[in-house]
This record gives sequence, C-alpha cells and structure tokens, in this order.
Amino acid sequence: MLHRNLRSVNFAAIALMAVGLIIAAVIPAAALAQDHTPASIDTLNPVATGAPKTVDANPALWVVKDADTTIYLFGTIHLLKPGLNWFNGGLKTAFDQSQQLVLETPDDGGQKAQELFGKLAIDAAGKTLRSKLTDAERASFDAAMTKLGIPVTGFDPLEPWAAGLTMQLVALTKAGYTPGNGAESVLTSSAKLAKTPIIGLETTEYQLGLLDGLPEPVQIRFLLSGAADLDAGGKVFDDLVNSWAAGDADTLGKLMNEGLNGEAELADRLLTQRNANWARWINRRMEKPGTIFIAVGAGHLSGTASVQHMLTAYGQHAQRVEY
Repeated sequence: MLHRNLRSVNFAAIALMAVGLIIAAVIPAAALAQDHTPASIDTLNPVATGAPKTVDANPALWVVKDADTTIYLFGTIHLLKPGLNWFNGGLKTAFDQSQQLVLETPDDGGQKAQELFGKLAIDAAGKTLRSKLTDAERASFDAAMTKLGIPVTGFDPLEPWAAGLTMQLVALTKAGYTPGNGAESVLTSSAKLAKTPIIGLETTEYQLGLLDGLPEPVQIRFLLSGAADLDAGGKVFDDLVNSWAAGDADTLGKLMNEGLNGEAELADRLLTQRNANWARWINRRMEKPGTIFIAVGAGHLSGTASVQHMLTAYGQHAQRVEY
C-alpha cells in the first residue's frame, strides 16, 4: 500500500531526470511566476546582477564504435546557469564529426510539447489540486506557493505531477537555471547552424505519459517532496551540476540514486525502462555505418542502470573519452 511521505524523493534530482520536453512545455509558467516574486525570495538563491563569471567544465563523454560506426554518448543537464563553458575541445570535435544529433525527443521548438502538456496537465474531472491533499499537506503546499510568490490556488486545475514539476521549475528558474542555457539548447542550435539532422529516441506523447500515467499517490508524493524541501532543492541541483561539470559520473549516479530511493515505480518509468529501450536502439544502430552524437539526460548515463551498463548485454562496450 502506498503511504504519503516526504522522505524519499529528492525533487531536484527528479527535475534533472524528467524528460527534457516537459521542461520546454512548462517553462512559460515558470517565467510568468517571476512577476509575483516577493522580496523574501532571496532564500532561493536568485541570480546575481551583472555578467556571469565564466567557468570551464568537462562533462563526461563516451563512445561505442566498431570498424565503420561511431556513436558518442553525452549526458546533458536540461537547465543550466549562464557562464558554464563546456561545449569546446574534444567534446565539440566529436559533435562536429557527427552526421546526426539524437536527442530524447525530436526538436519541434516546444510547440507540440506545450500543446500536449496543456491537455494532460489539467484534471479532466475538474477536481482541484488542493482538494486532493490533507490539511497538513495543503499547509505545506500553500507555504511553498507563497514562498514562490504564486497564489495558493494558482495550480488548482493541474494534476499533482504537473503542479509539482512546475513548482520545482519556478524555483530553479529563480535560482538562475533556464532551458535556454541547457545543453540540449546549445546542441540543437549548433546542429541547426551546421544543418546537421536531428532525430529523437522517443515521442512527445510517450514522454509526457511517463508522469501523467503515475498513480495519484505517487504524483502527490512527487509534489509534496518539492514543497517540503523547496529551499534545499537549488543546493541539490547545484551539487548535481557540479558533478556533471567535473565529469564525475559516479557521484552524479549516487546523487540520482539517493534521489529515487524508495520510489521504485518512478525510477523504473523515468530511468530503467527508457535506458533499456535506448540500449536496444543503439545496438541496432551499430549495424549501420556513420558517426552520430546521442545526447540524453546525464542521469541516464550514470549508476548501475545506465545505458552503458545495459549495452553490455548486447556485447557492446562504451568507452570513456578523455579530452
């Protein structure tokens, strides 16, 4: 039996793992919420004024190859702060040598994602979000909404998963993280400039269904964990990004696993099943010659359920690229 508790899901880790297109879909709501920011929001680490300091980063890169096929595997962060200098050196060389960019979903400018999100995020029965919560849960949720400067009834039409994700994105946006600075945005812009074809591993419908299809008690835990730990979420996300920037996949995997501790269904939906699908896709793609660059959320390329680990079942070996 599912029990509501706040102990297991680290919301910042979930936001990192969440499918990339959902971020593109809900970020307009996050940007809108900034207009309601109270003076006390500085507890959420707002962006400092002035030009950002440039910091060099070396995120991890892997390669799977045979005589005529080369597949690069790069783990992304969907939201980043400005000033992180990562797209250069050997990583950019690998990208420039590739004839195709493969993302989690095809690039459509976010339009299709936003349309679908608008349909799936709304409770079809018209039951309000806050009516699904106990008095204690509602108090925690209301406090988080007030801290973000959003009316407590502002998310009432939404399903818990949609409200929870949007809440976390509002907080991370206020902390300086945006999808416009995210790795996918940089890679997509570079691919379009070079006229490199872009394809997706998954459909928009499938990705949105990952969270929309969760049982309501799991969705509510997803929501409440973020509400209860709102201030700490930015610090956790900072730790994840720092591990990514240092190319420390082991620490990143540990943080992700801790974030999903006790939430097997969420981990299976967002991580394990998808990694298995992608490993199968890569194995089949190895039968065709050419060089491609695959960029998926960094959480999928770390830990014991990583894509690299699952590739070994097909006799494929992903080697870390030193650059």
